[in-house]
Amino acid sequence: MAENAKKYGVLVCVDGSAVSDAAVAWGTREAIMRDLPITLMHAVPPVVVGWPVGQLYADMPEWQHDSAQHVIDQARKTLSTSLGESRPPEIHTETVYSAIVPALIEASKNAWVVVAGSQGLGAVGRLLLGSVTTGLVHYAHCPVAVIHSDEGATPDSSAPVVLGIDGSPASEAATALAFDEASRRGVGLVALHVWSDVGVFPILGMDWHDREKEAQEVLAERLAGWQERYPDVHVERKLFCDKPSEWLLKESEHAQLVVVGSRGRGGFPGMLLGSVSSAVAQSARVPVLVVR
Repeated sequence: MAENAKKYGVLVCVDGSAVSDAAVAWGTREAIMRDLPITLMHAVPPVVVGWPVGQLYADMPEWQHDSAQHVIDQARKTLSTSLGESRPPEIHTETVYSAIVPALIEASKNAWVVVAGSQGLGAVGRLLLGSVTTGLVHYAHCPVAVIHSDEGATPDSSAPVVLGIDGSPASEAATALAFDEASRRGVGLVALHVWSDVGVFPILGMDWHDREKEAQEVLAERLAGWQERYPDVHVERKLFCDKPSEWLLKESEHAQLVVVGSRGRGGFPGMLLGSVSSAVAQSARVPVLVVR
């Protein structure tokens, strides 16, 4: 693990919502599994007020402080509840008074992973996936875990890890992390490759079956080195034609974690890990790790 990742370790964005609690629980398990510290961070955005300012502005700093402390205290309680019989990781808390997205992106420089809920608390919180989480997915300096809260349901701990793979640099990084996650969890890995430029086949006079063997060879080549490095991980290869987000979401229904890259190769084949990663992060009901 990189030394500069030790400052924050597993960095969890907290805001007091139910999905924030789910993010804390997932981040706690990840920190324990990797023997990393965990940091609970709450960002308080600047307050914009009109004129006249009046008493509201004068009381706002104290109100913000009290609210932030309540959020941090709740997150710590959730963390304690999530421990079970496990030894607690090193725990840090931090409140930053800054615009949320820039603060988290800056902090991500010194984190191994940033964990964020798919949506937050109240009207501002509901914009999380569209603004905060999307900003992290695109600009964070480390992997981003997007956590969903489905009435407290937790994925089956024996279910596999699903990997979206296309051979791009982002996909290669995602492959490395997916194998490591599967190995640490003691589960199998479903490697999913979707050939997403099928729409041009009729134009070019090509047939999917003519390219299927080639795609299988590419997938095997991309996985070979990692299978040798992680012989304990059973790999199931799946190859599909078109609609990558739909196939990833379908496979996620029987998984405990989905790992994708943040960007693809570009052009027609590169659709798998560009906009698709955002679609999967938004719609999957299990945690999604987006790797830059």
